[in-house]
Amino acid sequence: MIARLRGTVAARTAAGLVVDVGGVGYLVAATPRVAARVGEEATVETYLHVREDALQLYGFASVEERELFELLLGVSGVGPKVALAIVSGSPPADLRRAIVREDTARFEAIPGIGRKTAQRVVLELREKMTIPVEAPMTADAVTARDALVELGWSLLDAESALAGVDAALPVEDQVRLALRKAA
Repeated sequence: MIARLRGTVAARTAAGLVVDVGGVGYLVAATPRVAARVGEEATVETYLHVREDALQLYGFASVEERELFELLLGVSGVGPKVALAIVSGSPPADLRRAIVREDTARFEAIPGIGRKTAQRVVLELREKMTIPVEAPMTADAVTARDALVELGWSLLDAESALAGVDAALPVEDQVRLALRKAA
């Protein structure tokens, strides 16, 4: 099992990132927090998914992201691509909090996740969440710009999409309006 790579994030391709480790380029499907490091030296926590016809590396910015990804793989109907989409959407602490609070709407908001899958994620993982639930994040803690960047947008694109959006609106509404504006 390849658990971690340390090297330069050399390029971003349609299939993922190329992480150059000692002259060998590893193709890694990664979260946006890793993808933002193109051109930089990085340590990428990885999960090697073995299929009958392929070996696929998935990359994460932290051990917490990888552990949550592995838990999600244990959920019926959730494969590595769906698990990566879930982990890519929010920080692990927020996702764990959503599971404990049975917030299926948070998962349904992720493209490719329907109501039944969201309910299965919450139902099957609720008992496995052993961390204490912290106080909910305030709007001051997470801005709409941060949310768009976590979705894979560049900082410049996020700021330009939010230029005409009322900053007094709740963060969720600001993000929703920015996404509509971009579409």
